[in-house]
Order: sequence, then C-alpha cells, then structure tokens
Amino acid sequence: MAKVAVVGVGFIGRAWAIVFARGGLDVALWDPAAGAVDAATAFIADRLPELEQAGLLPDAVRAVRDRIRPAATLEEALRDAVHVQENGPERVGDKTALFAELDRLAAPETVLASSTSGIPASAFTEALPGRHRCLVAHPVNPPYLVPVVELCPSPWTDPAVVERTRALMTNAGQVPATVNREIAGFVLNRLQIALVAEAFRLVQDGIVSPEDLDATVKHGLGLRWAFMGPFETIDLNAPGGLRDYCARYGALYEEVQAQMQPCRFTPDLVDRLDAASRSALPLDRHGERQAWRDRRLMALAAHKAGQTE
Repeated sequence: MAKVAVVGVGFIGRAWAIVFARGGLDVALWDPAAGAVDAATAFIADRLPELEQAGLLPDAVRAVRDRIRPAATLEEALRDAVHVQENGPERVGDKTALFAELDRLAAPETVLASSTSGIPASAFTEALPGRHRCLVAHPVNPPYLVPVVELCPSPWTDPAVVERTRALMTNAGQVPATVNREIAGFVLNRLQIALVAEAFRLVQDGIVSPEDLDATVKHGLGLRWAFMGPFETIDLNAPGGLRDYCARYGALYEEVQAQMQPCRFTPDLVDRLDAASRSALPLDRHGERQAWRDRRLMALAAHKAGQTE
C-alpha cells in the first residue's frame, strides 16, 4: 500500500490525513509542535464515525483509522513516502526552510506538494536541487468534504510530477484542477475574491443588507453552483446555449463590469459587516456553527455521490 506523509497536522493537515486514508493510502503524521499529532489523531477519530454514518467511508472506521500512524521524526514520516503534503505556516521563509529539509530527506522520486492558499511554489523552491518535483496542491477546507484540489506547478516543475499528483488525488477521491501557470490566488480564490469583493461593495453602497446578500447566494447562486460551474450554468440559461446567452446578456455584463471598482476593506466597512456577523452568530458559537456547516457538507457530499453526471 502506497504511503503519504502529512507534514503539519493542523486544520488542513488532519483533514488531508482523512482524505488519503479513506482513499486506501497509508498515512504518516508529523508536526514539530508538541501535542499536535495527538490532537489531530483525536479529531480524526471523532470525524470518521460521522463520515461512515453519512455513507462517505468506503471501508470500516477501524480500517481507515489504522492506516494513519504518527511519526516520531520528520525523517521517519518521509521514509518510503511516494507523496508529501506540507501544511506549514503561510510564510515564505518557513516554507523555504521546510522544503529544504523535505528535499534533503525525501527519496529522489517523492513528490513534494504544498497546501498553501496563495504562495506560488517558485517562491520557496527555486534554490532546491529537487525543485522539479515540487508543486502546490491547494485544497478547499475541509478537503474530505470539498474534493477539489488545485494543482499549480512552478515554471520548473516536471510535467510528469503534475500528472502523478493528479493520479494520486483522483485515486484518493479528490477532483484535481490544474492551474497551468502561477498566478496570485490560483483559481478558486480568485473566483471567491471576485464575488466577496463585489458583496462588500454592494453592502458598502447601500444596495443590499448583509443578510439579504447572503440569502441571495445561499438560496440563489449557491444552489446552481453546487452542481454546475459558471460556464455550464449560462449554457443552460439560454435556448441556444452559451453563444446565445452571450448575445443576449453580453452588453449587460460589460455595463456591470465597468461599474465594478476595487473595494477596499476599510475599518468602517469591516466593523459594519463584523457587527452584522456577530449579531447573527456570537463568537462563542463559532465552533457549533462550523460543526453544523460540516454536517450540511456531509449531507450534500453524500447526495452528490449518489447522482450521475
């Protein structure tokens, strides 16, 4: 059975461990912080029965759990690993130092992937002897419920490494999307930034309340986008398909885009939106709501798993 090393086992690392173990891979957990691996193991033990109940585990809980083992050292974690998933701090200096260690200790054929949300691989791998085997594999939190993973190579990443990573992610049940060249925010975050920035601007300009803005996405765009991307959405929204849609609404898109100016997150605007968020959900209930979110995602993932394309 192939082995994956998960390096850094906070929110994202522990979730990756579930993904890989559920996909039939042996998983080694390592983190330099005292107690981090124990905390991750406890989290995984709590989550696996919920996933089984939702129909999202192909094997028994014990079988999946037994594939996940702590490693006493980084060298032990990397031994015999075909893939390393790094989940360290979002700081270039930290990643540069950590990837130097990974490149020194891992076998020459081992793929080294970072979960970074926005730092390009070129920023922390350029000086490495094994830089050709490094790339970004950016997940969406939590990846065991939201399966897309963005694969973004650096200019010197071997294309075969990207293909190997695509195959591993696909076999683990994820949905890989290749970002052909480095760009700030990759793809998912750029799409999210476009929507969130416009949401801020619409509230700032008094067009809509924060509550009604969220309702518009939750009960409107979000329902369609749970099953279709934007291109398929517009293709189905005109009798003649995408070309017909562009002919009908292209002028409106141009008009609206001309009105869209960058929106700064000014202190007043952030205070207003944070007050609305805290009125709806006090911070002491944040964890409760996150658990609710994960249960809803489990239900949606289980529903989608039972559908045909």
